[in-house]
Amino acid sequence: MQQDLPLVRMVNINKRFGAVEALNNVSIEVRQKEVLGLLGDNGAGKSTLIKILAGVFPPDGGEIYFNEEPLKFSCPKEARARGIETVHQELSLVDMMTISRNFFLGREPTKGIGSIALLDKKKMDKECRRVIAEIGIRVRSPNEYVSILSGGERQAISIGRAMYFGAKLLILDEPMNALSVKETRIVIGHIEKARKLGTSIIFITHNVYHVYPVADRFVILDKGLKIGEFDKKEVETKDIIEMIARGKV
Repeated sequence: MQQDLPLVRMVNINKRFGAVEALNNVSIEVRQKEVLGLLGDNGAGKSTLIKILAGVFPPDGGEIYFNEEPLKFSCPKEARARGIETVHQELSLVDMMTISRNFFLGREPTKGIGSIALLDKKKMDKECRRVIAEIGIRVRSPNEYVSILSGGERQAISIGRAMYFGAKLLILDEPMNALSVKETRIVIGHIEKARKLGTSIIFITHNVYHVYPVADRFVILDKGLKIGEFDKKEVETKDIIEMIARGKV
């Protein structure tokens, strides 16, 4: 695949929920090895658009292309099989499960004993320990519970898990919410590392200050419409804030 071709194109995407028009002919593209900031206020349509790309919702109209191949996902599992990984705002981590169980949640390796398939706990712990060490998280054991981790550490584990399973496109939904300044910088470092490794990233947020330091381009939505698309060199934070506040095409 040529590097100048986009990894993802979403063309004229429409979605309604009853009388509410969540998306109206929205088109975006995500280029190879870039961070796209997807911005807009609450109710702009950001999450709906991304849930369509991740296989959660079917679009009512429009097309999706991945490496220029038309796609239709009927469930998130199909999107993940194509290398589209999503780190949701809720983080999708279970507090009362261990770090290694969370790391492999839904993708647990097994080993056979006769006709019985059992969790390969040794492999889970070994791989989890290796990955969390690589991303800079210090824990005594992968068998510690996720509930002991900070918000930044949870985000880092979620990103590390996505990269471990071969993410080609990483979708981050409000990844900086409730993080300290120090934790925000750490998560930005993980995002930059993922990009350097060849992953394309969609960074969803309503706060331009969260995404501006790391983004290459910006798409701005308002009430289901795309009202702006810019390269970083074309806009400053104040320009984006004004456009979101004005909410007009």
